[in-house]
Amino acid sequence: VAQLSLQGKVTDQAGNALVGVNVYEKASRHGTITDASGAYSLSASSNDAVIVFSLVGYKRQEIAAGRRTELNVILQEGLALGEVTVVGTRRENRSVTETPVAIDVIDVREVTMRNGQLDLHQILQYVAPSFNANRQSGADGADHVDPATLRGLGPDQTLVLINGKRRHQSSLINIFGSRGRGNTGTDLDAIPASAVERIEILRDGASAQYGSDAIAGVINIVLKTDADQFSGGVTTGAHSTKFRPDRSYDGEESQVSGNYGIKVGEDGFLNMSLDYLSKGRTNRPADPAKYGIYRRQFGDAKLENFATFANAAFPVGETSSMYAFGGLNYRHSDAFAWTRDAASDRNVPAIYPNGFDPHILSTITDPSLSLGMKSKVSDWNLDINNTIGINRFHYIVDGTLNTSLLEKSPTRFDAGGFQLAQNTSGFNLNRFFAKAMSGVNIALGVEYRIENYEIFAGEEGSYRNYGVIDTVINGRVVKYDVLGKAGGSQGFPGFSPTDVVDESRTNLGSYLDIEADVTPQWTVSGAARFENYSDFGNTINAKLASRFKVCEMLALRGSISSGFRAPSLAQIYFNSTFTDFVSGVPVDKLIAKNNSPITRTLGIPSLKEETATNGSLGFTTTPFEGFTATIDGYYVEIKNRIVLTGAFDQSDPDIGADLVALNVGAAQFFTNAIDTRTRGIDIVLSYARDFNGNNLRFSYAGNFNEMNLGEIKTSAKLVGKEDIYFGRREQHFLLASAPPRKMTFTVDFGRDRFHATARATNFGKVTLIDWLDTEDNYETATTADLSMGYDVTNNVSLILGGANVFDTYPTEQDTETETGGNWDAVQMGFSGRFMFARLSFKL
Repeated sequence: VAQLSLQGKVTDQAGNALVGVNVYEKASRHGTITDASGAYSLSASSNDAVIVFSLVGYKRQEIAAGRRTELNVILQEGLALGEVTVVGTRRENRSVTETPVAIDVIDVREVTMRNGQLDLHQILQYVAPSFNANRQSGADGADHVDPATLRGLGPDQTLVLINGKRRHQSSLINIFGSRGRGNTGTDLDAIPASAVERIEILRDGASAQYGSDAIAGVINIVLKTDADQFSGGVTTGAHSTKFRPDRSYDGEESQVSGNYGIKVGEDGFLNMSLDYLSKGRTNRPADPAKYGIYRRQFGDAKLENFATFANAAFPVGETSSMYAFGGLNYRHSDAFAWTRDAASDRNVPAIYPNGFDPHILSTITDPSLSLGMKSKVSDWNLDINNTIGINRFHYIVDGTLNTSLLEKSPTRFDAGGFQLAQNTSGFNLNRFFAKAMSGVNIALGVEYRIENYEIFAGEEGSYRNYGVIDTVINGRVVKYDVLGKAGGSQGFPGFSPTDVVDESRTNLGSYLDIEADVTPQWTVSGAARFENYSDFGNTINAKLASRFKVCEMLALRGSISSGFRAPSLAQIYFNSTFTDFVSGVPVDKLIAKNNSPITRTLGIPSLKEETATNGSLGFTTTPFEGFTATIDGYYVEIKNRIVLTGAFDQSDPDIGADLVALNVGAAQFFTNAIDTRTRGIDIVLSYARDFNGNNLRFSYAGNFNEMNLGEIKTSAKLVGKEDIYFGRREQHFLLASAPPRKMTFTVDFGRDRFHATARATNFGKVTLIDWLDTEDNYETATTADLSMGYDVTNNVSLILGGANVFDTYPTEQDTETETGGNWDAVQMGFSGRFMFARLSFKL
C-alpha cells in the first residue's frame, strides 16, 4: 500500500494559528497535533486516507487526502450537534489551550486501545497525575466500588458531570480501607468506556461554577456522537502471581464492548454502547507460618459488570434541538471477608470444621437518564434539562453463619443495603457578545436538586443475636446474653429495622458566569453562585480567574475561589453495626448516625458544612515546534472536614454502659474534626514529531502534593480524647489519600501499521499506622506498562501488552495492616503483573 506524507497548517476563521489540534487518519487513528504555528506533518496509509481535524470548541472536519502533499484547513468556531463545551468555561468557542485554569483532556478511545486498564477508574489512575484510585480488600462496600481522589482530597470533594450535567453519587459510604474513609464518591465504573469520547478534568476549585462537591475539581465525561459506524473490541488477560504455589496466574479478566451510531434525520444521531466485563478474584495471602492465619483469601473481588449507555440529539425546527443520554449499570461482585479459623468463637465447628471465609456479595444497580432541549432565543442559547440517577447497593452474605443460632444457622443471608436517588433540573442561558471588548461571554442559570437516601433492612437472621434475652434483675428488665456468641451474619452483619432510614433534602442554586477578553491577549473570568439547602441554609461562593498571553509561546494563568460542601445524606444518617478486626481480633462496632441518642451522649456536635479556599498560579508554553508544557501550582484550604472518628469502646465513662447494653464493643461517628491545607504542583509536558514516516509522541505528567493537618476539633465534653476522636492512625489514612508524588512518562510510536506504547509510573512514599501503632512505610516504587499493536486491516487491530510488566508490589508489611494482608490499598495495588490481548475492529 502506497504511503502518503502530508503536511499543512490549521487556522481559525480569522487566520490565527490553532495550537494543539488533533490531526489523525480516521481509519488507523495514527496522528499528531499542531505546533505553536498551527503546523503539522503526518504520514497516512494511502491516497484514500480520510484525515480528521478536531479541537474542543471548534467543529470537527473530515477531509479526504487524495493525492495532495499539503493540506491547509480552517476550523470554524462552535460545536456540532450533541457536543458540549469544555469544562471550566461556558464559552462555546473557547479551546482547552485558552482556558484560564488547568484542564486535562483525555482521549479515551486512544487510551483504551493501547493500554491494559479496562475500567474508567483504572484508566484515569495511570493517565491523570492528580487522580488516584486503588482497589480495596476486606473493606466491605469499598471492595465493590473504588474510592477515588483528585489532588489528594476526598472522593466527595470532586464533582462528576456527564455531557456537562451533574452525575449522581454512589450510595456507598466508605468506612474501611486506605482511601476515602468517611466519604461518599461517584462510581465511574458504572459508565462504559466504550461510550466515552473524552474525559475533561478541571484541576481547580469550581464550586462557584458548578456547585457543591467541586472543591477539588470537576471530571466531565463526554459521550460519543459517532453515527454510521460500529466499533468494538474483545480483551482478555490475567494476573501473574508469585504468592500462590498452587497456580501461576489468577484474576482472569475478559471484556467485550461495542458502540454503534445511527443518524436521526438529516443532522441528528443516536449513539449506543454495550459493555460486559468479567473479573476473577486475585489472592495474595500472607505466609501463615510467618504471620499466622489472618486472611486465607486476600485480594481483588470477583465481579461481573454489564453497562449500557446511549447518547442522542436531533434538531427540532431551525433553532432548537432535543437531546437525551443515560444508561443502566448492573454489577454483581463477590469479595472475601476476614477468615474465621476453626477455633474462633465466631465459628460453629459442626458447620465449618476447618473454619470459613465469608463472602460479601453485592448487587449494584445504577440507572440514569438526562433529557433536555437547546434553543436559540433572541441571540441567547437556552438549555433546559432534567437529570435523574439512582444507585442501589444490595448485600448478600454467603458461606457464613450466625453463631448465636449454633448448628441451626443458615449459611446465606440477605443483609439489606442502601440507595441514593438524585434528580436535578436546570435552566441555563448563555450568550457571546463579539463586539464587547474583544469578546464577552455571559452565562446564568438556576438548578433545583432533590436527594433521597434510604437504608433497607436485611432478613432477621442477618442482624439478630438469638442468645440475648430479656430478663429481670433487681426489678428491672435488662437484656442478658445467655450464650456469649456473636449475632448476625459473620463478615457483614445485616441492617436491622432500627437502622432503616428514608431521608430527603432539596437544594436550590443560581449562578452568574462572565468571561471577557479584555484584550486579545488578556482574559478575565468571574463566577458567583448562591445555594440554599433545605437542611443547611444558604451559601454564596465566588471565583475569579485570568489568563494573559505574554507572547505566542507563553501564557500566564491563575485563579482564586471559595468552595462549599454540605454533608452528604449518608454522612448524616448512615448507621450500622459491623465487624472490624483489631490486630486480628474481631470487634463488633457501631456507627451511629449524627442525631442519635448515643451521639448526643458523647457530645458529638451536629455536622456542618465544609468550606474551602482555592488558589492556583501557572503558565503554558510552546517554546518550539511540537512541544507544549503546562505548570500549575495550587493551594487548597478546607475548614471543618468531615471524617470518621476512631472507636470509643466500652471503657469510655460516658457511653461505655450504653455500648454494653447494645452488645457492641465500640462506636464511631461522623464529625467535623479537622482543617487541612494542601499545596501542590501539576506538570504536564508533551512533544510530538513525525519524521520519515515515524510518528513519535513523548509525554510527562507529574503531581507533587503535600497535605498539612490543623489541630483536632472536639466539643467541650471530648477534650482530652483527641487521640480517640481523630488519632494518629486515622490522620495518616487522610494524609495517604494520594502519594506525595506521582509521575508518568509515556512514549508512543507508530509507523505504517505498527504502533507501540511504553509507560512508566512512579509513586512516592506512603506512610500508614498499623494496629500496633507502628509506621508502615511503603517506599517509592515504579511500574511499567508496555503494548504493541498491528493494524491487520484499516478496520482491524490486534494489540498485545502488559500492565505492571515487572510485577512490582508496594513494600511488604506484616499483617497488622488495615486489610489484614501484607499491603494496604496504596500506590499500584497488590495484584501484580497483568498481561492482555485485545482485538479492536470497526465496521
